[in-house]
Amino acid sequence: MRIGIDLGGTKIEGIVLDDEGRERRRRRAATPRDDYPGTLQAVAAILHELERGLPAVPAVGIGSPGSPSRLTGRMKNCNSTWLNGRPLAADLERVLGRPVRLANDADCFALSEATDGAGAGASSVFGVILGTGVGGGIVIDGRLLTGVDGLAGEWGHNPLPWPAADELPGPACYCGRAGCIETWISGPGLAADHRRVAGQALGARQIASAARRGDAAARSSLERYETRLARGLASVINILDPECIVLGGGLSALRRLYRELPALLADYVFSDRVAARLSPPRHGDASGVRGAARLWPG
Repeated sequence: MRIGIDLGGTKIEGIVLDDEGRERRRRRAATPRDDYPGTLQAVAAILHELERGLPAVPAVGIGSPGSPSRLTGRMKNCNSTWLNGRPLAADLERVLGRPVRLANDADCFALSEATDGAGAGASSVFGVILGTGVGGGIVIDGRLLTGVDGLAGEWGHNPLPWPAADELPGPACYCGRAGCIETWISGPGLAADHRRVAGQALGARQIASAARRGDAAARSSLERYETRLARGLASVINILDPECIVLGGGLSALRRLYRELPALLADYVFSDRVAARLSPPRHGDASGVRGAARLWPG
């Protein structure tokens, strides 16, 4: 069996998978926001619940926002900011009493979908998170690509490609820069753009619902969003040329993305065709925790 835990900003989810990748047990709890010791204890409580009545698993995979620094071992780039600067992997090993393998949540998502999800069988998969933040993970021939500094796939903190004059310098980002892809195509980024242009304070789901009802301002906001998403993905395709792109996170549920994006990508990809297959996730919001379970070999 494998155990994976997805440590998110609002919830902690754990899963037990058997040898054939079937879910045996799943548990979920709220994340103690801004409480680092409480977060460690909440992970330990989830693990205890997962293992109740089952054989102990010798190691645990953990998906987390951000990633551990290869220099210091401490967390960096977490939008769950109370984790930044903390030796999360070492502290979890101490609290859980066993080895821990920790990876970025987008890496876990990509690994899950490449193994037995929408990207199964593809030689190269780019897994995309479109949610509160924007992240990415890369799997090549079934193996997660992390990079020498653990940054592989972090496309959300590159600048928006081919910006128009009214997109410069771009919204301020928590990373300290302006105009990052994340500030445009995350859920909060879509909501902020709609508020600036239409003067309406709506969330991403509300904008999508209004567009379906025929609201012109909401439809225009989604069209701007899709063009920006296409530009961001095209820059990845021009470098990585993946066989499959799997969209995850809350915004991946927008069906119109799979209808509109292929033609938009063709305007920016440096090729006479766009062969990359664009897919929704097979495992939905369970992909992150399933990928965490697969960080250790069976």
